[in-house]
Amino acid sequence: MYNVFLVDDEPFITEGLEDLMDWASFELKIVGSALDGREALEALKQTPVDLLITDISMPEMTGLELIRRVREFRPELKVVILSGFNEFDYLKEGMKLGIENYLLKPINVEELEATLEGVTEKLRRAEREERFDAFGARIIRDNVLHRWLTGQISQAEFAERAGLMGLTFRHPQLAVLILRSETSGDELARLAEEVLEDEADCVVFRDMDGDAAVVVPLAESEGRERLLGAARKLEERLGDAGLRIGMGSVGSLPQHGPSSRAEAKKALEYALVDPERRLFEYAPPAASGGAAETAPAAGPTRADLGREYARLVLARDRDELARRIGEDFAELSRAEGMTPSELQNLALGVCADFRAVLREVKREEDGEPLLQMLERIRAASHMEELIEAVRRAAEETVGLLSRDNRSPVIQQVLGHIAAHYGEELSLKMLGSQYHIHPVYLGQLFHKETGETFTDYLNKYRIERAKEKLRTTSQKVQDISRSVGYWETGYFYKQFRKYVGISPMEYKALQ
Repeated sequence: MYNVFLVDDEPFITEGLEDLMDWASFELKIVGSALDGREALEALKQTPVDLLITDISMPEMTGLELIRRVREFRPELKVVILSGFNEFDYLKEGMKLGIENYLLKPINVEELEATLEGVTEKLRRAEREERFDAFGARIIRDNVLHRWLTGQISQAEFAERAGLMGLTFRHPQLAVLILRSETSGDELARLAEEVLEDEADCVVFRDMDGDAAVVVPLAESEGRERLLGAARKLEERLGDAGLRIGMGSVGSLPQHGPSSRAEAKKALEYALVDPERRLFEYAPPAASGGAAETAPAAGPTRADLGREYARLVLARDRDELARRIGEDFAELSRAEGMTPSELQNLALGVCADFRAVLREVKREEDGEPLLQMLERIRAASHMEELIEAVRRAAEETVGLLSRDNRSPVIQQVLGHIAAHYGEELSLKMLGSQYHIHPVYLGQLFHKETGETFTDYLNKYRIERAKEKLRTTSQKVQDISRSVGYWETGYFYKQFRKYVGISPMEYKALQ
């Protein structure tokens, strides 16, 4: 249940609100009320509250001043304003303060119910984001470590990413342990982390192929003793779950990481012929390059993708980002030796780079949108879907970097356009969805984006159409409908307006 606090200088309003709604059906519970802003401010300092519903005109302290003061110590609080006046200035000020809705008295029950539903969903989403934030950070961390240990990023790039994630290695050497059991990789990694909690600097993560991995940093004086100690501790504590441990060789940190991981993977192959053992150490054939045999095939553009995409993200160049992602991933998919799982891992790595850019520039976590993109990448079943997921991640990243310059409602509208550009969209429909007058929404959109809503939407749709013309064999009529134009003639007119040539002429140039 989420807590609600009511404020109005007329007692019959707060009492009436309590009786008017079935608050429990919205997962809400009224935990207090006040007759003026000053009394409410003192109560809110002591009472955990998720939603504040307040009158705007009150003695002692107005509702707007109350919101400003509460925001100082509870910035995440959701707020709904009640007013007997349909004042545009009040609405504008309320929007600046990040309110959920501005309701006129007497209260329209249906509008209040719709507002409460929206607030509850936002609260649930924030709760999920908080819950999954650690999970999302772990996905990014696991992916960076996997890319390092499979040779997909340079040592310099790994050092940069490790610094951003707070990973530090105090010792000059390392070895890798690969853990495999009947338990899932996520759960196995969690259990291993608990077992090695007292082992300073050991880094446990879920490898992308379902195993768990442990990077064990070693001082030169320790040799293999500490490595064996960590392996035996894991064997002793987790052996009942059918645990098998592959152990790579010791070498210089960080460059030996990929070789040690590959050796540990190879070592686990011996579990097939010796099922009674739990600890396996790889012994390379006399004339073999050992772990080098398992290194993934290199592609000509993979090493520079993260750096180049980061540059385009920082430049806010959405069009070039979308174009490059489509071309690069199409080329990589045709590279010799490239497997679907490798391509998916590469896409996850690109998302890790986007997350790193956000953390480096903004010094804060904006995990939920990119978390959704990671899940889209994992669920992608064909190439076009994978490319679209990476493009969406790039678009989200650029939007998040620009977030400080835009109000919450415009951020939501831009995100809605990115997700639903192929559907019917209008200021009236979006205004209704986000509880704001369409005229004011149009003015706010133009002020914050520099474009009218119609121009922005048409440009966005035409850019998506250009991508499809470049990368697919779809008919122009089908592309027209997929980007939101149901009349092909109108699509041709808009395409020529923004591109200068017809869709067929553009396709012929590709």
